[in-house]
Amino acid sequence: MSRSTEELQHATVEQLMAVIGAPDDESVAEAADAAVRALDERLRAEAAA
Repeated sequence: MSRSTEELQHATVEQLMAVIGAPDDESVAEAADAAVRALDERLRAEAAA
């Protein structure tokens, strides 16, 4: 199921807040990175459309 841009934005915020709460947790950082990359890809695709 494809997530909406708004859902990706919320997921990114949640992941970045998790990084603030656990700055030394590599798995948290990786999850945040994935969320940011997914949102970036979506926004680039929308801008190109």
